[in-house]
Amino acid sequence: MSKMTKSQMIAALSEATAMSKKEVAGFMDKLADVVYKEVKKTGECIVPGFGKLVKVKRKAREGRNPATGATIQIPAKTVVKFRLAKAVKDAIL
Repeated sequence: MSKMTKSQMIAALSEATAMSKKEVAGFMDKLADVVYKEVKKTGECIVPGFGKLVKVKRKAREGRNPATGATIQIPAKTVVKFRLAKAVKDAIL
């Protein structure tokens, strides 16, 4: 089973909403911009119906180089995680 590409998603949304593909693509880009800015500013952004993106700080830790088995130090860093909404879990799982 193949994954849906961005162009396939744009085409599907265009058909479902009677908007042009150009309008749908512009909307998707603007939505992404708003979400990125909100996560950067407040640390989280809720995307209604899907879930939320949350900025999380990871602690420094030890890891292993898989090629040599040597222990390496992994520095602390900030990452973004996506948490699914309960409705999505119920609908899919």
